[in-house]
Amino acid sequence: MNILDTIVAHKKIEVTDRKAQASVKQLEAKPAFALPVRSLSDSLLKPDSTGIIAEFKRKSPSKGFIKQDANVTQITSAYTRCGAACLSVLTDENFFGGSDADLIEARTNDIPVLRKDFIVDEYQISEAKSIGADVVLLIAACLTPAEVKHLAEFATSLGLQAILELHAEEELEHICDATKIVGINNRDLKTFNVDIERSLRMAEQLPADKIKIAESGIDKIEDILLFKQNGFKGFLIGEYFMKQPDTPAAFQSFVEQLKAAE
Repeated sequence: MNILDTIVAHKKIEVTDRKAQASVKQLEAKPAFALPVRSLSDSLLKPDSTGIIAEFKRKSPSKGFIKQDANVTQITSAYTRCGAACLSVLTDENFFGGSDADLIEARTNDIPVLRKDFIVDEYQISEAKSIGADVVLLIAACLTPAEVKHLAEFATSLGLQAILELHAEEELEHICDATKIVGINNRDLKTFNVDIERSLRMAEQLPADKIKIAESGIDKIEDILLFKQNGFKGFLIGEYFMKQPDTPAAFQSFVEQLKAAE
């Protein structure tokens, strides 16, 4: 069993447990469920947008803890203040050390917030809205094309946007009308190896009307400039900033260099 299979198997058990703890009606009754949704696509398409989806992540399955005692408020507020287009918050506890509480805390910032998790059931999308998320992630590697279509349409019905994450050319069939934003992950979730050329190789095969996002393994200004030249509007960066001794300062410096290079 590879890492992704292990995570998905655990996630299905977790979702069953969560359903027993709170019904969808109870989720819909939470105050955050009624909050206005902020548009990721609008944020990425602004003329002055950095396009950076800045991630808050304490650990990863492959590397263990990156920053165990990271302060959500301090880091996400710095990301927002210094020009992030969106916040990505890991909510998976078992493998990534995240929590719903992290996202709830990050939601105090006035930019879109992505719930970064392994979604296998529409219940998790209702759950995402109930904690204040604006965007959810649908990973093609653990969903069928029919499941992606159903979950993306369900997210849309709640006012949320969905990022469809692809890893390989055979997953292009997962793209549908409801997946307006398509991310290409440079990291293979089955091996966790990074190939930054993956996004560039697949970019030309994406429909012209999709908003393209490059994910993982981005740690240089030159990477973003190259992706922009190839039509990408978003750049999900997590581990690079989180592993720096001073995450807020590292992010600020990166944005300043990016603006100077453009």
